[in-house]
Amino acid sequence: MMAKVSLSPKAAKGFEDVPTGMIRRINDGLERLEGWPNVSGAKALQRNLKGCFRLRCGDGRIVFRPTGDDLVVTAIDNRKDVYE
Repeated sequence: MMAKVSLSPKAAKGFEDVPTGMIRRINDGLERLEGWPNVSGAKALQRNLKGCFRLRCGDGRIVFRPTGDDLVVTAIDNRKDVYE
């Protein structure tokens, strides 16, 4: 079964701003998310991001929230900026 992955407006903006060298890794990460919940490397987040998970893509991060059988990507950014 494949999960439907959708981007929030913030994540779509982050995706547009991804540096050229990171685009392929982010795309690969988004494709991997379609296999949810069997995604290796996804880590549950804590505190104000409780209920969200993150997937590492080199220096980039994809932050997402499962909603039933679907995933909503809430942020795509560099690792130093994504959790703000």
